[in-house]
Formats: sequence, structure tokens, C-alpha cells
Amino acid sequence: MENIVTGKFGDILQTLISYAVKYGLQLLVAVLILTIGFWLSGKLTKSLKKLMEVRKLDPSLCSFVNSLVNIVLKILVVIIVLTTVGVQMTSIIAVLGAASLAVGMALSGTLQNFAGGVVIMILKPFKVGDYIVDSAGREGTVNKIMIFTTQITTAENKTIFLPNGTLANGAIINFSREGKRRVTLTAGISYGDDFEKARLMLLDMLNADSRVLKDPEPTVFVSAITANSITISAFYWAENQDITTTQNYFNEQIYKTFYKNGLSFPFPQMDIRLTK
Repeated sequence: MENIVTGKFGDILQTLISYAVKYGLQLLVAVLILTIGFWLSGKLTKSLKKLMEVRKLDPSLCSFVNSLVNIVLKILVVIIVLTTVGVQMTSIIAVLGAASLAVGMALSGTLQNFAGGVVIMILKPFKVGDYIVDSAGREGTVNKIMIFTTQITTAENKTIFLPNGTLANGAIINFSREGKRRVTLTAGISYGDDFEKARLMLLDMLNADSRVLKDPEPTVFVSAITANSITISAFYWAENQDITTTQNYFNEQIYKTFYKNGLSFPFPQMDIRLTK
């Protein structure tokens, strides 16, 4: 009886050892393929990125294609790993087909973002390096255009990931598309102050600065007459990179120059008369 039990235990142990050797080796090979495959996909992706940079392709296209190729290569590695451990290709296709509908419904927003990324790459409403504002008021410089999202950096150095679907279907303000923009300056003077004097001072200030474009030429005019002041506005054109610096500079100069030349800045006042 003892020999029979010992014999059965030995058979079971031998079977377990054979399965361990067989499937353990497959598992080890699968892990190696997964590790090496992911490493190779990273190398290939980096090489592709360098190649596109050498060819001086559009940075927006480079980031999009690079992200897409990276995901596709990793999916292929996973499929190879599954076939290595014994999963039949027909089974994989069947599972993918059955899961595609459920995944498509669950990830409808993600698929919309993918389609939005394709639309952005084709229509090019913006590119890497452009300063944009989306329909929700989020603004910043475009750093990357990826498969599902677009990465922008704000003036405060915050990183925002915007869904491509929203960008493709919403309004976008691109401040970098044109090389120059019109800037508006406003200042208020009190009633009784010399408007012509203020106008000439503003024109001299604008024309003397080399950052202000001469065509179209700057203009100064009265834009509003309020209860407490006369509002003077000035239009001038400048290159995109000079917009903020010139605007800040001229606002400071207006404050200094007007005050020195006897032009006062009004403030809300109320006259109260007491009668008996």
C-alpha cells in the first residue's frame, strides 16, 4: 500500500516538475520578450524622433507620430508575449473583437480625443510654440501635440493637458499665427485738460520707440466721455514678442509723462450742496 501511495505521489511530483519546466520556461521567455520589447520600442521611438528632427519636420507632427508609434509598438510586444505563453492568435483576435465594442463605448471620449488629434494635425489650427487660448479660457504656449491631449505651459509655468477633442471642436484663439498684433493703450484725463497736448505726447512716445511698427502708423483718439473723465485710447502695432514689454513700458511712461506735463488723472468725485 505504501509503495502505491509513494508511486502516485512521485507521478504527481514528476508531472508538476514537467509542467513547471515547460511553462516556467515559457513564462521566463515571455518576461524577457516583454522587457526587451519595451526597451527596443523606446529605442526605436527615440531614433524616429531624432530622424524627424534631422529632417526638420513640423514639431507638432513629430510629437504626434512619436506618441502614436510608441503605443503601437508596445501593443505589438504585448501580443507577441501572449502568443509566447500559448495564447492562440485566433483567440486574441476574438477577444479583441468582442472587447472592441465595449471598449469603444467606455472610451468614447478617448476615441473622440484621438480623432481630434488627427483633425488638429491635418487642419493645423496651431502648432508647437504657438500661444493659444481655448474656449474655456485656458491659455499657454503649446509644448506637445500628442495622440489624445495637447500639452501647454502657462505664463506661471504651469502645465495643462487639454483634450484634443475639445480643441478640435471648440473655438481657439491663436495669438502666434500672425506675426504682428494691434495693441490698445488707454488713459484718462480730467475735464479741462488739453486733449491735443495729450494726443501729441502719446504720438511722440509711440513714434520714438523702434519696437512700434510704422505701418500701420499709431493713432490716438478720444474713445469715451464719462462722468468723471475723458478717456484717450491709442492704437499701435508691434511684433508678437514685443507686445507685453511695450504695453507695460508705455503705461509706465504715460503715468510719468502726463504728471510732469500738468495732465491730471481723474478719479470719481461727488459734489454735495447743502441748502436751507
